[in-house]
Amino acid sequence: MPLEIERKFLVKSDAWRSQVDSRELMRQGYLNSGAACSIRARIAGEQAWLNLKAKRSGMTRLEFEYPVPRADADQILDELCTGPLVEKYRHRIPMGELVWEIDEFLGANAGLIVAEIELPSEDAVFARPDWLGEEVTEDERYYNFNLAQKPYREWR
Repeated sequence: MPLEIERKFLVKSDAWRSQVDSRELMRQGYLNSGAACSIRARIAGEQAWLNLKAKRSGMTRLEFEYPVPRADADQILDELCTGPLVEKYRHRIPMGELVWEIDEFLGANAGLIVAEIELPSEDAVFARPDWLGEEVTEDERYYNFNLAQKPYREWR
């Protein structure tokens, strides 16, 4: 069973920027999703995927991801997605066996920066860099699906 075990944090400084080893622009949008899961199309560079993710709180959720042709994903994002697209730069910072992914949001979510780490188990131990801020794993406002429905700029 494909599970994603992920923790999310805000960042409290720009000190992470000097540790980035790669950066990629991502665009994603959500199709009509039900109460059980979200259905997303995502483009990163020339690659694209359809993704189904369980809509439940916490750090462990079911997740299925399938590659699709880039042209198909472009059309899905342009014609089938509801709400504004979520656009962001994803920065990667390797730390030992794990990788921090720092999402720097653009557009309707500009100003929001979230650090995520995918873990092998819920009780996995990981390094907490000095730039890491408050944990928001349980705060559903920070889920990308919700950012497409109620963007960060509307929170204030």
